[in-house]
Amino acid sequence: MTALLSVSGFMYVLKWLHFFFGIMWIGHLYYFNFTQGAFMAEADAPAKSGVLTKLLPRALWWFRWGAMWTMVTGVLMFVGYTHMTGAGMGIFQSSWGVSLTIGSILGLTMWYNVWFIIWPNQQVVIKSAQQVSTGGAALPEAAASGAKALLASRTNVMFSIPMLFFMGAGSHLGLPVSNQSNFLLLIILLTAIWGFLEFNAIKGKLGPIASIKGVITAGFVLTAVILLVLQITL
Repeated sequence: MTALLSVSGFMYVLKWLHFFFGIMWIGHLYYFNFTQGAFMAEADAPAKSGVLTKLLPRALWWFRWGAMWTMVTGVLMFVGYTHMTGAGMGIFQSSWGVSLTIGSILGLTMWYNVWFIIWPNQQVVIKSAQQVSTGGAALPEAAASGAKALLASRTNVMFSIPMLFFMGAGSHLGLPVSNQSNFLLLIILLTAIWGFLEFNAIKGKLGPIASIKGVITAGFVLTAVILLVLQITL
């Protein structure tokens, strides 16, 4: 017990909570994409109405707040470890820093997608379903909102695969960082990849991530592409 009453103990509690909220968040993300989506494609109208008006609002509450507290504990951990090492900005030029920065940027992007794309659009879908269940008319924008939420959600599944890889890599996989590493090129290439994929999540189309198989494959391909960029630049 006394071990927790220290700076390192506090950092461990943050990590523990980060895992707890992260499992809550990503577990719901995979449930929505791998389980609920397939069910809704086969369910009859009354079952769909029950999911949209009763199940989905509850699940989305745990989903979005899991995302929020995963983000908060993750940021606190990153700031804490940076302060404890005393490395300042130099920490980003270490194996740990490179891996955690990549994982963190993907995680923060996923958090953004949850709160500012998925949740607002799902609110429209839920409101429309609630109106229909009480004899009203569906909202005309509900279909478009559902499509936007699905695209962002599928993108988050794709991002989650390299995100989990690089979060784990920070402490368990050493990257060949050295004085000869080209960090400028690394930043340019990864920013271009990230920017293209996130722009597509906001304005684009599902394309190859429309299916469960496709989005999982895309996530592993994205992980491999990032590793290739690291191989070229470090």
